[in-house]
Parts: sequence; C-alpha cells; structure tokens
Amino acid sequence: MIKLGNIVKFLAVLILGSIAGVVGTLLLAPRSGRETRQEIKHKGQKFFHKIQSARETAADPNIKKISNWGNYPRVQVKFHEFEDVETLRKLIKQSNEVIARGNGRCYGDSALAPEIISSLRYNKFLSFDKAQGIVRCQAGVLLSEILDVIVPQGWFLPVTPGTKLITVGGAIASDVHGKSQHKAGNFSDHLVDMEVMVGDGTIVKCSHTENAELFLTTCGGMGLTGVILNATMRLIPVETAYIRQESIKIHNFDHMMAVFEESEDWNYSVAWMDCLARGKHLGRGFLTRGEHANVEELAHTKHQQKPLRINKRLKLNVPFNFPSFSLNTLTVTAFNTALYLKHPNDVVKSIESYDTFFYPLDSILNWNRIYGKQGFTQYQFILPKSASREGVHRILDRIAESGHVPFLAVLKLYRQQNGYLPFGMDGFSLALDFPIKPGLFEFLDELDQIVLEYGGRLYLTKDVRMNKSMFTQSYPNVERFISNVRDLNHGNKFKSFQSDRVGITQ
Repeated sequence: MIKLGNIVKFLAVLILGSIAGVVGTLLLAPRSGRETRQEIKHKGQKFFHKIQSARETAADPNIKKISNWGNYPRVQVKFHEFEDVETLRKLIKQSNEVIARGNGRCYGDSALAPEIISSLRYNKFLSFDKAQGIVRCQAGVLLSEILDVIVPQGWFLPVTPGTKLITVGGAIASDVHGKSQHKAGNFSDHLVDMEVMVGDGTIVKCSHTENAELFLTTCGGMGLTGVILNATMRLIPVETAYIRQESIKIHNFDHMMAVFEESEDWNYSVAWMDCLARGKHLGRGFLTRGEHANVEELAHTKHQQKPLRINKRLKLNVPFNFPSFSLNTLTVTAFNTALYLKHPNDVVKSIESYDTFFYPLDSILNWNRIYGKQGFTQYQFILPKSASREGVHRILDRIAESGHVPFLAVLKLYRQQNGYLPFGMDGFSLALDFPIKPGLFEFLDELDQIVLEYGGRLYLTKDVRMNKSMFTQSYPNVERFISNVRDLNHGNKFKSFQSDRVGITQ
C-alpha cells in the first residue's frame, strides 16, 4: 500500500543507508570542494555583493551567518529580534535595508537582507473564538502551534502548505497554498484582518475592505510592505483529526492529467512524479486525493473513541550534510523505481492522520541536509491549464536528458489567485527539488524560457536565481506593486536580496 508516509519511509531508508556509507566514502571522495564552490557562484548572483555592507566586527553578537531552508545562499547578516512593538519600531527606524523573517522555511533569499528582523519571539495567541472558529495571534506563531490548539476543538486551517513549521507572518508574506489551492485558494482568502508596521513605524490595520491596497500588497508581497504584527483568520470545522485518502497509480503523463481532471471535486489533491522516467513511462507516479474524515468513517478503527486526538509521530533526524554525490542519477532512479513499483495497480483507500497527509516531511528533522553542503533549490513553475500538458511534457523531456536530477517532483492543480504578485492561475504547477551544482542555474535559465513560452511563472517563495526579465515578463501588476511598496516603505527600507535581484527594490 502506498501512502504519503511511504515517501518518508523510503527517504528514511535512503538516509540510513547513506549515513552507513558516508564515513568510508568521505575518505575516498575527491577534494574539489573549493573549486566547485567557486563555480556555484552563478553569474546572476552578483547582487550578493551587498552583504559586504552588513559585515561588521565579529564582536557584535547580532552578526550571524544564516541561510533559509535551501541552505543556499549562506550569508552573514545583522540579526535582530523583538518582543514588543516599541522595540520593533526602534529597529525599523535605525535600519536602512532590512527584511522580516519568520522560521526561515522559504527556500531561497526572499527573507535574507543585510539586516534581518526575526518575528519568532513575537508569538502570542491573542484570542480563539471556539464557537465561530476565528483565531487571532501574533505573526511569530507557527502553524503547528495553531493546529495543536484548534484541532482538539474541532477546527482546522482552511489552507496549509506542505510544512506546518512556518510562521503566520511568513504564511501571509508568501500567501501560501497547499493541496487545496484549486478549491480553497490561498492563505489570504481566509484572513479577516491583520496589522502591519510600515516604514515610518506606523501600525496600520488592513483587510479585504479596510486599507485594501496595503492588504493586497502585503499578501504575497514577500515582506516588502513592512513587518506583519498579527492576523485574524477564519478556520474550517472538522469532525476528526483524520483524512480519508485515496492513492492512484499513474502510468504516464496523459494518465496523470486525466486523473487530475477526475479529481477536481476533491478538496485535496497532489501527485508525485518520477521525473527520470522516459518514453511511454514519462510522467508516471501516483496521485493522492483526500477529504476530512467524519466520525462515521472512523468506525471500526482505533481512532473512533478519540477522533480529535493528535497523534505525535516519531521523528528521524539527519545529523549532518550528506556528500554532494549522494543524490545522483543512480540513487534517484533506484528510489523512484522502488517507490513506483511498490504501489498496487488499483486504488488504495486508507484513513490517515492529518499530520501524515499534509506534512509527511516534517517527521524528518533537517531533511534539507540530504542535498549536501552546497544546498538545493526548488524550481516551482506554473502553466495555464491549456498549455500544461505540452509545456510540462517538454520540461520533463529536457530534464531527463540534462544530467540535472531532481530528487522530488510534485504536481498540483491550481485556480486563479488574488493579489498583485499572484503565483496561482488556472493550471498546473510542478515543483522540482534540485541539488545545487555547477551548471544548474544555467540549465534553469533554459527552463525559464520554456515556462515563459507557455505563459507561466515561477514561485517567488521557492526562488533563489530568477532574473529581472523573467520576473517582469511573467508576473502581472509588477509596476503597481512596486509603486505601492515604495509608498508604504517611504523609499526602499524593506528589501531582500531577492527583491533587489528581480528589480522590485533596486
């Protein structure tokens, strides 16, 4: 039986096997790290020279070297924290080039700047209306902390990404989405209101109807309007903490598209794809769809007595960075083939905990280390539905012959997204995790042109190398967004390495 959790189990086997072989392999590995590191300094990464202005004396306790979840780039910054609005106001007024940062789970450089203001210590619950399903909290609260409170009371997040280890502020700044985007939209669609401290230290309350320009520019605005302080959001009612799941084996890309169309009425759907399969097997994998289980569906299971109980999972930890050669065509092909062949040919039905269904990788601590010290990037693009079949097929063909091996490939269905920088459109998104190595960014530049040709765009939250031309050609409303950011910023106080690179703040 294949479940979402099986990907984690296979990954665990890969991790344990790799750990067993690492000690001996390291002794034999070629010592070319310095040369490789220089090659990886991609031509398009010149904007990182700005970090020099952030480098102060080592005696300053606020100077830290950090990266986000992709472990690339790793940069030295001036790092600030706050627990009250007055401290935050002082930090904003004394800073020139600063960005807010939550739990650092974005993959690229959108939450990196010469100065960073962390929201993690601004993390209190403010109210929870258990009757109406409305929660209000500060921006540093993690989604995992919200779930721990609301699920036992019969409520759930209306939109959640593939990890619960992000802050509310980060969820708003990225306007995150999940397996339900085609039905429930994005995180901002379920916000009642929020408060933002803008560039002059003023706190502004905004919503879909009040100060709507600030609201629309902040949701998905990558932190460039100011620091999100708190938010009020609507929840959805659930009878249990479990998901009724179906998993379907997919034979090729045409079959994948057909099953997605059949599954449009399901609230949750996502597909894993074997990106290295070729010929008649190109696009094979399995599609998983789900609905919140009701109490009756838990009958005759061990969960029926306590349907809202949250079961904590045992966690595996990746203790160190794997050698960069651990993920290669041979190992990834073996992983993909084993995972695909394990799935039965018929539809597999099961009851899964919400934790297993929505957050399979959260059970592996530091899983980003499997990509090695050089890090990884997720190349996530979306194409209009009418162009998805041909466009994704072309990209899969190009990847299969490129020598660049994506370890994980996830396909999802989308609807049109609101806001000034919307990633979502009526179409399909494919997310691909690539280990960073020489030549990768140049190869992704090639894929950019295919994405543009078919009317698509890249997801800013996962991006670490998109150039200004790609950004301005693919995103609508860029000029209006930039104008709003400058007005709210009183210049360009809030900026990131990403916003400079794509031309928003430079």
